[in-house]
Amino acid sequence: MFAKLPGFIRVPLVMLLLALNIVVHVTPLFVLTLFKVIVPIRGIRLALSRGLVLIAESWIAVNSAMFEWFTKTRWQLEGLNNLRYDGNYLVLCNHQSWVDIPVLQKIFNRRIPFLRFFLKSQLIWVPLLGPAWWALDFPFMKRYSKETLAAHPELQGKDMEATRRACEKFRHMPVSVMNFVEGTRFTPAKHDKQKSSYDYLLRPKAGGVAFVLDAMGDALDAMLDVTIVYPNGPYTMMDLIAGRISEIRVHVRELPITADLRGGYETDAAFRDSFQMWVNTLWADKDAQIARMHQL
Repeated sequence: MFAKLPGFIRVPLVMLLLALNIVVHVTPLFVLTLFKVIVPIRGIRLALSRGLVLIAESWIAVNSAMFEWFTKTRWQLEGLNNLRYDGNYLVLCNHQSWVDIPVLQKIFNRRIPFLRFFLKSQLIWVPLLGPAWWALDFPFMKRYSKETLAAHPELQGKDMEATRRACEKFRHMPVSVMNFVEGTRFTPAKHDKQKSSYDYLLRPKAGGVAFVLDAMGDALDAMLDVTIVYPNGPYTMMDLIAGRISEIRVHVRELPITADLRGGYETDAAFRDSFQMWVNTLWADKDAQIARMHQL
């Protein structure tokens, strides 16, 4: 609608509207959160949690609409049929850019339960957004370096404890748990340092996926294997805001959660080996899918 505006007008206008959208939605979000914190009655707290999700979905819908109005980005989407808003999903995706997050929010908003990401603990200090993520029950994870763990072995497993607490909370609400399996954004430098056997992906980290599946139990209905490709990318968030992304391709396939995918990853060596083999196969399939998507 406004994509033909000159860049010196369009980009500041988009940034202003994005900022206003944050303020408009964060204000009622914080009001409901205050009530949720002080009201001890479980039923009311659950109702307030649903209200918070409705606000967040409205926030995402407005952001997505603005990208439609102000950019010429072409979207090629596959596999979005038959998704259920009342289903519970574990969403697995490759990770190339911060743009991945608004892409996932746009394609899944109101198609499946609200997406929740595992976030680095430092992000809670982002003005307005950090407290909003906390209010929406995004789990914050504190990562420790190998050196820190060596000096303080009592910190071993703290991130997994946080994962389990988050998953226990998610068992009582419709949820889609998002996991970037590589654990970090893909760059050629990281790819070379890892000596990754995949052409387009870093090595997958199986432990986090296994832990969510074990902690959530039968509360999850299925997995969604998501592959994102930017034919001329990857891009930055400013590229998205400025309308410099020409095309985004997304492929989604639903996978069953079978009994053999649940087990004690840390305590059962046989299960750990079989699960790592499953994740490696999944990642090899995704690598081939990316190659096909680049050829379209």
